Amino acid sequence: MDDYPLLNVFWTMLWFFLWVMWLFLLFKVITDIFRDHEMSGWGKAGWLIFCILLPFLGVLVYVIARGKSMTQRDLKQAKENEAAFQSYIRKTAGAGGDGKGSSADELARLAELKDKGAITNEEFEKAKAKVLS
Repeated sequence: MDDYPLLNVFWTMLWFFLWVMWLFLLFKVITDIFRDHEMSGWGKAGWLIFCILLPFLGVLVYVIARGKSMTQRDLKQAKENEAAFQSYIRKTAGAGGDGKGSSADELARLAELKDKGAITNEEFEKAKAKVLS
């Protein structure tokens, strides 16, 4: 290691970093080609062949020509994932799995009805026992 100058280490690290970034961009473009539902099968095949046979030029042209729509597809995918996650959280935490609402919500509603005088204390205790069972 004594005969490998520091500047050469820097250049090696830089080229390695650029190579990794290039692979990341190549896979991102290929993923985007398959994710685009508006592009025809022939269009996808054409872009894929272009990116495989002439990778540097193909990816560069793809990013220039379709970069804006690539970003829009990424944002759409992120929003769909967030909506699915929020739906899962609401279904799991709020509904208790049976669609009626959680026990805490049910008890709060019963207490509110009792406070308003809509149900008696005896009815409240029966309903509470039923919810907690």
